[in-house]
Amino acid sequence: MESEHALVLRLRSGDESAFRSLIEMYNAMLVRVARMYVSTQAVAEDVAADTWLAVLEGIDRFEERSSLKTWIFRILTNKAKTRGMRESRSLPFSSFDAEEPAVDPERFNGPDHDWPGHWASPPRAFPEERLLAAETRQVIEAAIARLPPTQQAVIRLRDIEGWSAEEVCNALTLTETNQRVLLHRARSAVRRALEEYLT
Repeated sequence: MESEHALVLRLRSGDESAFRSLIEMYNAMLVRVARMYVSTQAVAEDVAADTWLAVLEGIDRFEERSSLKTWIFRILTNKAKTRGMRESRSLPFSSFDAEEPAVDPERFNGPDHDWPGHWASPPRAFPEERLLAAETRQVIEAAIARLPPTQQAVIRLRDIEGWSAEEVCNALTLTETNQRVLLHRARSAVRRALEEYLT
């Protein structure tokens, strides 16, 4: 398999096949990530197209301090956030810092309070056949769609696309702590939605 450095050299030399292979690898994912920040699929596709233009124009300035994939997705998220703010769809980052607990405190410390920090009523196991059902996947997708944009981006990249924490931090310009908090809140919200659905 071709090294990333060799691919970058081919891109810098104007090799169209290198650019085409890059688009085949990442365009669908770019559109999915952009869609988290903008109001329509068409706008997400425009943002992805703008990102590819920026990649072409900026490839000579790419210093290879991060992976090519991270660099491309950082360009995308910057463009998508700007476009989303223009559409008045984005929320300020401070709104993600709500004091709402991830799990209802009533679920801890049973009536006798003999076991501080332990479940009063543990989460029920989810029957496997129901988790595999299409309806359950729709509940999960709907729960993710209701999350604030940055939480959506983090949970989609980590849990759906399989990115590492470091890749997400670099692409979304988040600190490791912010990434962890956002992922925890997103997963907690999805778990709550699943529990409501399954009970």
